[in-house]
Amino acid sequence: MLPVIHRVRAAADFARTVRSGVRSGRRNVVLYGAMTSSDAPSRVGFIVGKNVGNAVARNLVKRRLRHVMAEWIRTHPQGFDVVVRALPASAGAEWQDVHRDVTGGLAAVVRKLERSQVPEKEGRVS
Repeated sequence: MLPVIHRVRAAADFARTVRSGVRSGRRNVVLYGAMTSSDAPSRVGFIVGKNVGNAVARNLVKRRLRHVMAEWIRTHPQGFDVVVRALPASAGAEWQDVHRDVTGGLAAVVRKLERSQVPEKEGRVS
């Protein structure tokens, strides 16, 4: 289970991360990420809509996503807000496929965020 300090809970935080952050889509999930202050704890939010399946299927998907994200929080404890949106394919996907999609998407999101934070060199001629 994710501690409360590592959860995105407010609608405004979800909206900010989804609208102004970077995006990485995979077969089973879409991940959105945004940088926060370097001393703020990393937080994770989940969007698992009714299009994923019935309540049992949605809860299974959420448990799997929480498990993967709990592993990720241990290695990235500060500086990121991430929202994971489950796609309908995630309900029928194997655990390994979901894990691979989430970890691959997270790597892409972090890479895009870190690349966007690198300042341009002044006086550079293009």
